[in-house]
Amino acid sequence: MTDSTQLLEAKHWVKMRSSLDPAQSTFLIWSGSIYSFVPGEKRQRLFKIVGMSVSRCLPTQENSWKFTSRELTYYLDPETGEKLLTWKNPWTEEVLPVMHVANNPIQGHFKGQFPAQVDSETTMLCFDLFPAYPNPLSDPKFAEYFPNPNYQAAELFKFVVPTTELFDDQLPLVSKLWLSWDRIGPWVPWMKMGDRAGHLVYSATGKKVDRFDHLPQLLQDEINRRIPLYRDAPEALLDMEDMTSWLYFQQNFDAYLAGEVFPLPAA
Repeated sequence: MTDSTQLLEAKHWVKMRSSLDPAQSTFLIWSGSIYSFVPGEKRQRLFKIVGMSVSRCLPTQENSWKFTSRELTYYLDPETGEKLLTWKNPWTEEVLPVMHVANNPIQGHFKGQFPAQVDSETTMLCFDLFPAYPNPLSDPKFAEYFPNPNYQAAELFKFVVPTTELFDDQLPLVSKLWLSWDRIGPWVPWMKMGDRAGHLVYSATGKKVDRFDHLPQLLQDEINRRIPLYRDAPEALLDMEDMTSWLYFQQNFDAYLAGEVFPLPAA
């Protein structure tokens, strides 16, 4: 460890990611681009993206919190930035419905210690995650969409906050947070890429905002009109498995085939 590396308590991570006040929902937003990464091909910027997470932390015992949240990410036209309803696959030229990300819930348990780079002005926390598990779309009817036996990805996060706020015991959360998110993952199922070689590369940045009306206008409009569930985090841990794009595709495959608009309405 370098001299600037310190071990933070779980409460510090809770103050960064959400809030120590269980009555308070907090928002993170992000935006960026998704690129194709195909052996022997020049990269393409396939989408712009914009997204949000609304979260809450619930204390369970000393230095231990349950985390519950909902998150959205929208695929946007790479030139205009408008929400996509359909997408023309540049490899197959098929026009497909776009299944935006609507993960409800995303949950976890925060405890223990976390190494961070700390100086007098800012503190930076890094998480490098490598999820890998059997493909939930194992039914032969999904073979055109994701035939691989396993799901595997890399997600690289960096969070930066003001040091003085982080260590101020009078504050339940930090007022400012800047984040970067990079991801390398497989084609998402709705793209209908089958076993075509290649990956998606995500590159995004974001921040914490202190209230709903500071979200990007697209997200405010979508939540107000179609999915008001996403205005707040759950008030208690939900007895459900974490939602992923793969499970959402599995559960809503018929709506996808019918060309319905995503995310599906959620009251």
